[in-house]
Amino acid sequence: MAANGLILYEGPSMLDGAPIVVIATGIKTASTNGKTGAMIQTYILRSDMPPIEAVKSGEDASICGGCTHRGDGEGKQRSCYVTLMHGPRGVYAAYKRGSYPKSTSRGAQGVFADRMVRLGTYGDPAAAPAWLWTAVLHKTAGHTGYTHQWKSIDPAAWHPLVMASADTEAEMHEAHALGYRTFRVTPIGVGPIKGKEIVCPASHEAGQLVECFDCKACMGTSAKARVSIQIMAHGTGKKYVNESRAV
Repeated sequence: MAANGLILYEGPSMLDGAPIVVIATGIKTASTNGKTGAMIQTYILRSDMPPIEAVKSGEDASICGGCTHRGDGEGKQRSCYVTLMHGPRGVYAAYKRGSYPKSTSRGAQGVFADRMVRLGTYGDPAAAPAWLWTAVLHKTAGHTGYTHQWKSIDPAAWHPLVMASADTEAEMHEAHALGYRTFRVTPIGVGPIKGKEIVCPASHEAGQLVECFDCKACMGTSAKARVSIQIMAHGTGKKYVNESRAV
């Protein structure tokens, strides 16, 4: 019986050289995530320690870089929407049990053909090599991807693949100048910049008009959409965005 997940990459983080692993899940059993829909999910994890340990020790920098949503480096004040006890913990445990076979990028192309793929269900796609994503996405129906590392990576390699995660209006303009489209998370009550952004169609505030699976607006500059995307803070860490960050 085919596995429900694949190891796409094991090697050094492109952010700090520490050991990481990239795992795709939902190969057989599609994700039931109500926002994204039935997409293949990808987890970028430290390969040498559980996700919760990595967050509490600050070692999650290897897979999240300087993302503001990581919190204080000790697992506190996290505004990240990802609940570590759910997907990341389970995927890491299965990886350590040897549940996932290794795949070449060419092999993954066949598995991913005509599927929608979510880059970085947990972890920043830029922690893995850009060539990996370019290769495995070659035959897909589309993807979503976001990076907080856009200030320090090659825009030409990355803006076709991912949205630049902007945490302020100033960052949005800076990322646009580098050629990126942006995905901006704002405090509750703060809307899009007219002419520059639209509200995420899959968001609660937009009425959940469509799932990411069908929307395909967050494919970087590869998407048909030209404007950028804005969404109000959501998930388990949204209170920290609302309490601590101005736009």
